[in-house]
Amino acid sequence: MDVFLELAVILIVAKLFGYIATKVKMPGALGQLIGGMLIGPSILSIVSYSEGVHLISEMGIVLLLFLAGLETDVEEFKSVGLPAFLVAIGGVTVPFALGYFVSEGFGYEKMEALFLAGILTATSVGLTASILMEMKRVRTKEGTAILAAAVVDDVLGIIVLTTLIAMHRKGHVYVEDLGILIGEIILFFIISWLVGKPVIKEILMLSEKIDLPETLTAFALALTLIFAYIAEQFKIAGITGAYLAGVLIAQTDEAKRITDRIITLSYSLFVPVFLVGIGVNTDLSILLHAGSFAIVYSIIAVTGKILGCGVGALAARFSPKDALKVGVGMVPRMEVALIMANVALTEGVFDKGIFSIPVTMVIITTFVTPPLLKWAFSRD
Repeated sequence: MDVFLELAVILIVAKLFGYIATKVKMPGALGQLIGGMLIGPSILSIVSYSEGVHLISEMGIVLLLFLAGLETDVEEFKSVGLPAFLVAIGGVTVPFALGYFVSEGFGYEKMEALFLAGILTATSVGLTASILMEMKRVRTKEGTAILAAAVVDDVLGIIVLTTLIAMHRKGHVYVEDLGILIGEIILFFIISWLVGKPVIKEILMLSEKIDLPETLTAFALALTLIFAYIAEQFKIAGITGAYLAGVLIAQTDEAKRITDRIITLSYSLFVPVFLVGIGVNTDLSILLHAGSFAIVYSIIAVTGKILGCGVGALAARFSPKDALKVGVGMVPRMEVALIMANVALTEGVFDKGIFSIPVTMVIITTFVTPPLLKWAFSRD
């Protein structure tokens, strides 16, 4: 199919299926993913996901992480206190450990097992927030802890992903290299923070003097791509650079205008193409043969978050009932997990069969979270 028609079909399917998903109280992203499965090679075979579409999809990943950075409140990070970090750390370490050892037990190679484990670390802040708002529980103690911890563990998930990519590119996974890799990540963040913060402020102010449409947005995008490039030079994932660019720009006076423009740009083209593309690339026939592990992996995803985040909440002196609420609230995965799976596929760590496993996990955790969360909060 011609690339123009392919993009047209993808955008129409993205919005129609996203809308249908929201009407049945599910995230729009889930509907877009399912729509992609429908039009992909596994079912109707309408689109083939050409090279041009793939490039737009890759840009969608960058913009998603840039938006995540723009929406990160540094001051809020400073004020959330110990509970959010304890919940987040438990929600990262327990699923990661369970995912790694169970994946190895099912015969996956070490790097495949590490990426499968890493994908389990992220929580979907958007899905959790939408459910809590629907239940009018956002302003409760547990609701605040869930949302703050979800943001923190997405950041930790990005660090985990960055570390795994660097380890993969170096060609080995020796434990003694971990300190060096984390040191490189910390160095990148320190240099970017100290040098990038004033430079970004000056560049954005300069862009305001150029009297052309959307110059500010163009400069913000350019800075994002430059940070992604610099991150790659540090052997760190480009998406990490995009995230950091968002965090730095979020602290400027122009942040609100940039965020509004990037949301419009991202969700009208790049992000829908990325999400539908995930579905298109999901080989359902292969998934049928790998179904047993996909179910086990999804069970680990649910229980790992409930146990890990629940223990973290108990350590932060939550009651057992409230700790259960926090744990259940951290179960859903969506954007960051899909990004991590897509990166593993792009890096050559996953084939399409393995790639289908985390996609299945995302679907299952998204479907089970609303009833689980309502059950947990109904136990008061």
